[in-house]
Formats: sequence, structure tokens, C-alpha cells
Amino acid sequence: MRINKYIAQSGIISRRKADELVLSGRIKVNGKVVTMLGFEIRTKDKVTLDDKLISVKKYDYYRFYKPTGCITTKDDEKSRKTIYDYLPNELHHLKPVGRLDKDSSGLIILTNDGDLIYDLTHPSIKVSKVYKVAVDSKITYEELETLAKGVEIEKGKIAYCDSQILEQNSKSTLLEITLYQGLNRQIRKMFEFLGHRVTSLKRIRHATVDVVGLKRGEVKILKPKQVKELKNYIQKIKEENHVGY
Repeated sequence: MRINKYIAQSGIISRRKADELVLSGRIKVNGKVVTMLGFEIRTKDKVTLDDKLISVKKYDYYRFYKPTGCITTKDDEKSRKTIYDYLPNELHHLKPVGRLDKDSSGLIILTNDGDLIYDLTHPSIKVSKVYKVAVDSKITYEELETLAKGVEIEKGKIAYCDSQILEQNSKSTLLEITLYQGLNRQIRKMFEFLGHRVTSLKRIRHATVDVVGLKRGEVKILKPKQVKELKNYIQKIKEENHVGY
């Protein structure tokens, strides 16, 4: 791990500020001053700031099945039910990766890993999110093509998605929708643009993490293998899109 990331993960300062600490000569590794920003920290290395030991912050990773009727926030001035009403107190330090509105349900990744939250939500990285969406009318394939090309859901905001029809009759359609953006109420607004109303919306997957095996309101820890798979997936997307290179 690079020294600036190691310092940032200690929770004492941002990665940008960590660069300043390294360049100023205030960081030592195994008792020796290190001023090279690309210096790699190994597992057994002892890192100090002004001769005080720095330890990497422990990160936690969970997946949660958000029920409808609650909002994705910690505190609400209107005293509405939030996702934290379903979480045990020892998980209240975790933050949700993205949001689902009150009437939507499904997967939310919870973590205190700021770098992962950034990577999963930043528009330049284009991480996939998959939803099952029901609408109150029959959808045509021409309309799906329109959604793929993009529609203006707000002034200056173009929203697009990949979609496929799972079930359909004369009065309703069930679709699978894949997003690479994170605009507010994006799916609902896209179908409103086409003159359709979303009757249910459930996120079933975010990147490599899915909702399978979770009951509504249930939270489960991500296993190390799942976390590794998720981070490898993000790294691959970054390389393909030349993000950060």
C-alpha cells in the first residue's frame, strides 16, 4: 500500500494532506524519514507521524436489504424511519453507498471505507447498478431504445440506461434496468418522461454485490472474498476507462 493511502486509512487526515506530511519529512517508516510519495508500506512496517505510531483504520463491509417505507440517511428532521432503525447500534458508524428513495427497496452496501464509497459512486468510474422495475403499462421496444440513447429528466441532465423486458401484459411490464449513473430518482423520472409510472423498484445488484440470500431489513457482513472481488472489479473498470491513469 502506498504511504499516502496508508496514512489516509488511519483516519487522521485526507490522502492529499498525507502527501504534504510525507514531503515535509514528518513521516518515518521503521525509524527512518520517508519523503518519497510512492513509497510502499509492507505489513510489518511501523509508520510514525512526529514519532507517534500510526495504525491503519479497520474497515467494515456489509450488505443490507432496504425495505420500502424508510429513507437512506442517519438523521431526519421530519423524524421519518431510516435504514439505521434496522441496523444494530454497532453498525451505526457505517455509511450507505448511494441512496434508495423511500418507496424503493433492495440492496445497499454499507461501509466506513471512504475510498470504496468514492469509487462506487463517482460518475467517471461508471459502476453498474441493476434493478427490477415494474411499471403500470406496456412498454415498447422503441421506448427502450429511447432510454438507451438518453432522455432529459431535468434541465441539462441526460439520463440513460440499459434495459430488458422480463414479463409483460397489456397493463404492466416488469423490466431489468442497469444504470451507470446516480441521478436523483433517475429511473422514476425516465419512465415519467415516457408517460409511464413506476409501481415498484428494487435494486438487486451493485457492482459484484447482490441481494440474494437477504430478507427485507436484514444486514450481513461481506466476506473477505466478496470484498476482494468487488475491489478487483472496480480496478478493472478504472483501467478500462483510464480513470486515474
